[in-house]
Amino acid sequence: MSDQIISLQDWFQTPPGRYLLEWEQDCIDRAVVDIFGYHALQLGAPLVDGLRANRMPHRWLGVDHSGAPALNRTLVTDYRALPFPANSVDLIVLPHTLEYSLDPHATLREVERVLVPEGRVVICGLNPASLWGLRQKRSHIYQRLGYGQLFLPAEGEFIGYWRMRDWLRLLGFEVEHGHFGLYRPSVAGTVWLERFAWMDRLGPKWWPIFGAAYFLVAIKRVRGMRLLGPAWKKTPARAGQSVSVVGRSPSRSRFEE
Repeated sequence: MSDQIISLQDWFQTPPGRYLLEWEQDCIDRAVVDIFGYHALQLGAPLVDGLRANRMPHRWLGVDHSGAPALNRTLVTDYRALPFPANSVDLIVLPHTLEYSLDPHATLREVERVLVPEGRVVICGLNPASLWGLRQKRSHIYQRLGYGQLFLPAEGEFIGYWRMRDWLRLLGFEVEHGHFGLYRPSVAGTVWLERFAWMDRLGPKWWPIFGAAYFLVAIKRVRGMRLLGPAWKKTPARAGQSVSVVGRSPSRSRFEE
């Protein structure tokens, strides 16, 4: 197994990696630009600047190892024990974070803990039910036979779109938006990727759930919580509305005389 690409960061430097990075950056920018609050956090994948379009005053990049580039404010942390109090962060961006976490369930539970009620989590993931996913499975079989090279990074466990939605629902999240992208086949060269650019135009219509990657935005819902709106104004009594008076004869009133 020669020249094996191990890390996601290294893979982002390849032609298909740059193709994925460009798509995800655009999706995230569109999603976070109108999310307001005070504290925003990105966990993992420093090459994805998930908070560049957001305008919150406090933005953090969390990594689980040292030596990451200093985008916004960088902190080294265990994703399963974030250094933030409960209900304190308004937005969390997870670009492939759960796929490469040692314990994705614990990481997602921690994300739920630190998010404020009605806070949002943005998730990017690779779709195992795609041409890219199928090639990766085939490559694993070839490697067990002693030859071949993986197309996608070797580390991590890819989590399917519907499985991710189930995890979010069990933690009380409501999926606000979700879609697939990247419909070009699993080719390694830039020239071949460009030749199949037409598949990105037809993919959302003809095979929408088989894109190589997916994108999700979910809201943390708290059962029994209700956001307070403006106080209701008292409705003034309508002019000319009749009022019953005890003991008054139903005969004509003095206004009719």
